[in-house]
Amino acid sequence: MSRRAVVDDIHATALAMPHVTVARTGALPVYQVGGKSFVFFRTPRSDAVDPRTGERYDDVVVIWVGSEGDKLALVQDESSPFFTTPHFDGHPSVLLRASRVGEVSRDEVVELVQDAWLAQASRRRAATWLREHHLEP
Repeated sequence: MSRRAVVDDIHATALAMPHVTVARTGALPVYQVGGKSFVFFRTPRSDAVDPRTGERYDDVVVIWVGSEGDKLALVQDESSPFFTTPHFDGHPSVLLRASRVGEVSRDEVVELVQDAWLAQASRRRAATWLREHHLEP
């Protein structure tokens, strides 16, 4: 297993993908490909709160996934740092608190961000990237 992930791994991987632009919500980055977000750091919202204090989480990262099955695989284990909220029901994404990113490996974060990019990139861009990386579409 690779080292534990850090938040900079999310940023670095997103920025390393082709055709990425960075929009901003205030100071928070929104990584996009072809105008579609695939990873974004969001402002505190009432749907993601600390169950003990009721305080809004201020470090939530939204990461697109390829399918509902992919989402369920990440969020079903309650010990996993990945989660969802009713606000994201039916939305192909998972949530991750930046403060818990170290609970997964760098390799897992890289794969998750790359898969998020693939989920939002055009078919042509995705096929080109997969071919260049000797991966099957």
